[in-house]
Amino acid sequence: MTDDSNEVDLPLKAIARRGAISSTTSFESTDGMFNIEKDSRLVKLFNKAVENNLLFTHLDENERIQVFSVMSCRSYSSDEIIIDQNNEHEYFYIIEEGEVDVYADDQLIASFGECSSFGELALIQNASRFMTIKAKTNVKLWTLLGETYRKILMDITMNKRKVYDEFLIRVPILQTLNEVERFIVADSLESVQYEDGDIVVKQGELGDDFFLIVEGNCIVYQKACEYSEGVEIDTLGPGDYFGEIALLCNRARVATLVAQGVLRCVKINRERFERVLGPIREILQRNIPRYNSIISLEQLHIIIDNKKKDC
Repeated sequence: MTDDSNEVDLPLKAIARRGAISSTTSFESTDGMFNIEKDSRLVKLFNKAVENNLLFTHLDENERIQVFSVMSCRSYSSDEIIIDQNNEHEYFYIIEEGEVDVYADDQLIASFGECSSFGELALIQNASRFMTIKAKTNVKLWTLLGETYRKILMDITMNKRKVYDEFLIRVPILQTLNEVERFIVADSLESVQYEDGDIVVKQGELGDDFFLIVEGNCIVYQKACEYSEGVEIDTLGPGDYFGEIALLCNRARVATLVAQGVLRCVKINRERFERVLGPIREILQRNIPRYNSIISLEQLHIIIDNKKKDC
């Protein structure tokens, strides 16, 4: 489940639902790449090593595993140079065992150990390195060629665009978009998954994401006031969407949505929503009054304001 699991908006029930597609993209094997299967221990180590790396955080679990699968193992002896300052280098590294020292102009500036990574610049382009990295102990590293990473990333982007386009064309609200506009939306989507009982969005809280359901269902609950019990008012499924009221009206979420079984969605944040969904903004606004609701939006606004005063 993602970090932003508690936000909320009352969704519009999509008319003429279509069959779900899986949000798990399957990729064909990449030509010329030798895949080395990694056990769960290694995958866990790799994930930890790249968890804060911006070049990996945009990839979902399956996509990261695809990248990990082409990494190969190398061993270096103590004092052996791994990266030489000012020389071009093509590899990104993850340390499985041992430690390395980092030097700049022959001055020791840092040391890294197990579950660390270095060499990110090679993933973007071949370039001269600004530091020398030397094995402090005997080390076991996993390496990724920058060119390979860039090819995989391109394959992931193209496959994801194809899969998402096939889904988006079935979503009634998006059927006015042309192919180019759908591709722009597809490139902006982020896949998220929730387990049974997870709160996806929460009434009264601020929200910055618009969601489309790819697979599974969620139940919509709404409270008439802060201290009342939530009332089940709707169930949403594949092709339905929610979250746009908070973005279009710049107000708090108007309902709580809870996953019913495994729920797979794609989402788009506020900035991208305003940029890429301009062509359907008017349609979204026009559909707001059609929502199932036990209270008016104006009434909810008063409830939220009173709640803030009580805090």
